[in-house]
Amino acid sequence: MSRFRNNQAARQWRSCAAVLVLCLGVGLTGSWAETPPARPTEPRKEALSLVDAVLQALQRNLDITISRQTKESRITDIIAEQAKFDPTVSANGQYNRQVSPLNRPVFGFSGTSDLTKIQTFDQNQSTVTFDMTQNLLTGANYDINFSPQRTFVAGNTGFLFNPGYTSGLAFTLTQPLLKNFGVDINKTFIAVAQNNAKVEEHVFKDRVLTVIATVEQTYWEVVFTNENLKVAQSALKAAEELLASNRAKAKAGVMAIVDVLQADAAVAARIEQVIIAEKAIRDQEDQLRRLLNPAEEDLRQDIHLILLDQPVKALEPLSLEEAIDVALKLRPEVLQAGKNTETADLNTKFAKNQLLPNLAFQGTSGLAGLGKDGPDMFSRNFGGDYYNYGAGLVLSYPLGNRSAMSQFNKRQLEGRNAQASLQSVRQQVIVGVREAVRRVQTDFKRIETTRSARIMAEKQLQAEQERLNVGLSTTRFVLDFQRDLATARGNELRAVVDYNKSLSNLARTKATTLERYKIELQ
Repeated sequence: MSRFRNNQAARQWRSCAAVLVLCLGVGLTGSWAETPPARPTEPRKEALSLVDAVLQALQRNLDITISRQTKESRITDIIAEQAKFDPTVSANGQYNRQVSPLNRPVFGFSGTSDLTKIQTFDQNQSTVTFDMTQNLLTGANYDINFSPQRTFVAGNTGFLFNPGYTSGLAFTLTQPLLKNFGVDINKTFIAVAQNNAKVEEHVFKDRVLTVIATVEQTYWEVVFTNENLKVAQSALKAAEELLASNRAKAKAGVMAIVDVLQADAAVAARIEQVIIAEKAIRDQEDQLRRLLNPAEEDLRQDIHLILLDQPVKALEPLSLEEAIDVALKLRPEVLQAGKNTETADLNTKFAKNQLLPNLAFQGTSGLAGLGKDGPDMFSRNFGGDYYNYGAGLVLSYPLGNRSAMSQFNKRQLEGRNAQASLQSVRQQVIVGVREAVRRVQTDFKRIETTRSARIMAEKQLQAEQERLNVGLSTTRFVLDFQRDLATARGNELRAVVDYNKSLSNLARTKATTLERYKIELQ
């Protein structure tokens, strides 16, 4: 008993010393405290629903912007591969004049027979060449060439036409018959580019799902911190009421001063919990606002978020098999691995074709014309009187063909790796869905369990307060039950928020988050 009185006296002495130090501190700083400090401005309040938070994050998120631009860049790869089969047109114009000495007279060109005089051959040529080439999807390549020409020879000549107009129209076709033959083989790289674009779409979708899930998780954490502050404030209010009651009883002489001190210490502890809860709110709000990616000036402002959505507490119907089937159908990772497998098959098929010999058909045909002027030349060129044609086969094969063989072996290994990766991703998705479903079920059971614990804690606190009122209990026991009730309320709140986070995680695992928000990716 004397030991208790000594401890009580020591606590009272420390309280008096603290008050004395506080008074001295006020006296020392009184000259500086003449002008009261400016009151901090109240933070601006801003209402925010979960849907608004998701949409703002999708519109402003930098990672999504980068992923979107990367996806769009893959489309240019498709166009680049398709452009390889676009025709190429060229035009070339030339003028040439050639003045050269003749070693001897040319029959029909010079009217002189003086063999000692050097004769001059003066020729002017103007040529225009039009050409068009194109690679075809069958592997063929054609070339169309048309080259009209005007020739004039100065002097007394014996040519039929001077100036004379000549032209030639030529068509050449080369068609591989073994290697590089067929539409599917020649569209390989177009299909690969299309698959790469699809892969980027799946990567983009995965990034969108990740951003939405992160926003949801953070949003519910802000909800938890706000509700947890209410729990801390309720516990503080209960401790303050107990302190007021104990002070009244101590003043009336029916309660010891130690009960007042215990209640006072509990109030101080509850105040600390309120302060910590308020800090947690601001921290989580900053995390949520950062996900929305506001401008730097907006992020500097002090804004308090008013969340409009409340967590659900009802159990949603779950089917494990259905969830697995949906996830395997929609998960971007599975679709991405499937496209990688298709790309590996295309590359393997192309590499196998490259093992074949080069056997190609080559054919050529042409028309020619000669006239005194342009119209006469054109009519004679396309009249069909002067023509040529030919055809042949070209065969070549590198001895050993080691380069093509090693490339084929490499593509086969890449194909097997792609198949193994697809199987591994599907297994990971199945395990992930099973864990997500169990987590939802477990967290819902936690809601029921923590609710029962909270109800029992309320009843126990009420019974203990009644016992205290009739003198059958102590303040310490009541404070313990108050603390247990605050813990039970916090556990129930945590279970509710965890359940909503589990639903968000399950939707992310099944890749159905976009359907929940009715979002379509264009």
